[in-house]
Amino acid sequence: MRSALLLAALPALLTAQETPTTLKDQKALAVTIYNDNLALVKDTREVRLPKGETRLAFQEVSAQIRPETALLRNLTHAKDFWVVEQNFDFDLLTPQKLLEKYVGEKVTIVRSVPNADGAGAKELREEATVLATNNGTVLQFADRIETSIPGRIVYPRVPGNLRARPTLVISLNSGIDKAQQLELSYLTGGLSWRADYVANLSSDEKTLDLSGWVTLTNQSGAAYPNAKLQLVAGDVNRARSPIRGGVAELSMMAKARDAAAPKMAEESLFEYHLYTLDRPTSLAVNQTKQVALLSASAVPVHKEYLLQGQNHYYSGSYGDLGEKQKVGVFVEFDNKESSHLGMPLPKGIIRVYKRDSEGRAQFVGEDNVDHTPKNEVVRMKLGDAFDVTAKRKQTDFKSLGRQGKFAYIYESAFEVELKNAKKEPVTVSLLEPMPGDWEVLQSSQPHTKEASGTARFKVTVPAEGSATLTYRVRVKW
Repeated sequence: MRSALLLAALPALLTAQETPTTLKDQKALAVTIYNDNLALVKDTREVRLPKGETRLAFQEVSAQIRPETALLRNLTHAKDFWVVEQNFDFDLLTPQKLLEKYVGEKVTIVRSVPNADGAGAKELREEATVLATNNGTVLQFADRIETSIPGRIVYPRVPGNLRARPTLVISLNSGIDKAQQLELSYLTGGLSWRADYVANLSSDEKTLDLSGWVTLTNQSGAAYPNAKLQLVAGDVNRARSPIRGGVAELSMMAKARDAAAPKMAEESLFEYHLYTLDRPTSLAVNQTKQVALLSASAVPVHKEYLLQGQNHYYSGSYGDLGEKQKVGVFVEFDNKESSHLGMPLPKGIIRVYKRDSEGRAQFVGEDNVDHTPKNEVVRMKLGDAFDVTAKRKQTDFKSLGRQGKFAYIYESAFEVELKNAKKEPVTVSLLEPMPGDWEVLQSSQPHTKEASGTARFKVTVPAEGSATLTYRVRVKW
């Protein structure tokens, strides 16, 4: 029955008088931004609708709106309120677009002509038909055709299919004639966020102070004034359309930062985490804004020097494996309450600083971290050590033939010399990935079996000194 009524009313709805609504009518705005260039907008406006059929021009929506996701609800009087059709008008009014819309139509060309006495000028008006606008303009006058515009163009009106701003035009039926609260919700591209962290390492490198910022970028082609802002951290699955279209992304034009640092409240949402800003904020067009996410002091950290081996070392004869091998420097901390944290951390970049002898903060490295839940470890590689070096060589290699149908047996011996130019001793971890079925036959330092295919050695290197690790391994693979 409702379907029949809608079909019967469709012609009248499509020719009904248009009722515009702009940001001036806005009563509430909520924006939820996801990691992957996606946002959910809920825009509530108070609009006076006539009873019966009308066309609502919902102006100043996102230029990257996904129209198929738009949903209009009547929060005041839902009875006898329904939507029949909606159209997204993104063909925006510009001088070129206006000229293109008048192909085949008449316009007035106004140009200045000097007076006969040479004093001043007068305006001359001529009517012309716009023949084409491809790679230039072709105008047909009463007695000639010109391929350039000999003056300024005067148009009689703006075509109805050109809009000053992105507009969603909705054909609907209203049950009453009065001001009503309407909520339009839709998904849009062009809004994104990321987390950025700044860590200040203490002088003894045993603790750090951590600050987290959320960086918001608005390239959607619309402004969001005084919006309730929420952020979703997590990898939300999205169905990919085989054909993608839409408005081209705009370049970033400005940066802004809140004057007062607001706070973000966190809660679980399905398999993700939701962060809510504790006060409204505004996102201007083509703007990047930063708001505070978290702050923690004296977070205990662990620093590690790590030399990473390769599993191909154990299946061939290599001899000297490098004059100098890089020793990586890693820092890690526990994301738990006892470490003054314990909040789910969205993925982002952590940049680490340390003060020099004169108290100036110096950049010492950065790393990407993934979404990190509460009570998990955050681990960062900050770079390679300058004063701690390694030299590795293979001192022996034997191929012991085949055991069974597939397994080959190899035996190799290695010597790793570690040097330390620092004025204090350091401990270097050697992480050795060993293939197949392996066994350490002998070693100058104890080892642990980190995983089925990994052995870890820990070697203490004295200040301004060196230490050597030797070991022999038999592998079957």
